[in-house]
Amino acid sequence: MEGEGRLLVRLQAGDDEALRQILDRLGPFVMGVARRVSGSGAVAEEVLQDVITSLWRHPDRFDPARGSLRAFLGVQAHRRAVDAVRKESRLHAREELASGLVWLEGGEGGCVPEHAIDDSDVTDAVRRAIDRLPDEQRRAVELAFWDGRTHREVAAILGIPEGTAKSRLRLAQRKLAEWLAPVTAGSR
Repeated sequence: MEGEGRLLVRLQAGDDEALRQILDRLGPFVMGVARRVSGSGAVAEEVLQDVITSLWRHPDRFDPARGSLRAFLGVQAHRRAVDAVRKESRLHAREELASGLVWLEGGEGGCVPEHAIDDSDVTDAVRRAIDRLPDEQRRAVELAFWDGRTHREVAAILGIPEGTAKSRLRLAQRKLAEWLAPVTAGSR
């Protein structure tokens, strides 16, 4: 079995067979890391493709002095899987929030039917609802919701303890859920 160093030299020279051998050897490992992080076979397949494509395009990014190719690809897979999970959770949160915020434009006791609005209307409704929050909660939600920041990042940016950031986000979530209760009750 050919060593990693030789495979990488061949890969840098544009040898497709070297890439196939790396994929055969380390593909199951990369898939396993991505599947453990994401809990999804589909996400794991996308991560594997991204990691291998990145290695193919930029084999020089791997530094054998810093560790093995297996470790390098494992770290890449972990990072990309975490990014995919964060992206999916942000998308899910936006969809849930947006689907419930439509009532804000419906007037007294009324809801606007989902089919009667477009994405820009939903975005505007979401922004208006978030603007109703107290400043400290609004800023935390903007960082978490619109910028995709974690509670730790929100805390660091705002210069507050992590627990305070979590509390502000929870309080804002409760308020938004309360404001959205008429919509969720009416859609059941």
